[in-house]
Amino acid sequence: LVLVSTGYATDGFYDEMRPQQAQVSAAAAEFMKDTPMYKSYVAVAPHPEEFPKLLDALGGFMRQNRDYSADVAKLKMPVMLVYGDSDMYKPEHEIKFYQMLGGGLKDAGWMRENLSQNRLAILPNRTHYDVFFAPELTAAALPFLNGQTKVKTWDEVVGEME
Repeated sequence: LVLVSTGYATDGFYDEMRPQQAQVSAAAAEFMKDTPMYKSYVAVAPHPEEFPKLLDALGGFMRQNRDYSADVAKLKMPVMLVYGDSDMYKPEHEIKFYQMLGGGLKDAGWMRENLSQNRLAILPNRTHYDVFFAPELTAAALPFLNGQTKVKTWDEVVGEME
C-alpha cells in the first residue's frame, strides 16, 4: 500500500489550512476555473459539469474533524508513506504516522536486522499539489509495490570490494 500525501488526523494539517479547507464548496467552482485542479478534472471527468458537486463533497469531508490513529495499527501489509518536503501536512505528523506503523522507532542495525517493513519517503522540492506526478514518486513506489525492497547491506558492499 502506498499512501501519497495522506494524513491520519485533521490536526496534521498546518493551522492556516483548516479555514481554507472549510471554504471549499460549489460556490467556489466559478473562481476555480483557471486552476490546475479544475483543468485536470475537466480533462478526465465523464461529466465535467459536476465539478461543483465534487467541491461540495471535498469541502464537506475537509470540514470534518477526523482521527484515524486507532486504525493505523490495523494496516498489517507493508505501507509506504510519501510526502513532499513542502507538503500541507506538518513534518511531525508524517513522522508520527510512520512511527505508528512501526517505522523509525529504533536503529535498523548494521545488517538491517531491525528494519521495518514500512517506508517513509519525503521528496525534495515537492508539495501536496505536485507530489503525485513527480518522477521520484514512481521511482520510489514501484520497487516497493513490486516487492523489490532488498538492497545491499554495508557488509555485502564491502565484500564486493575484496
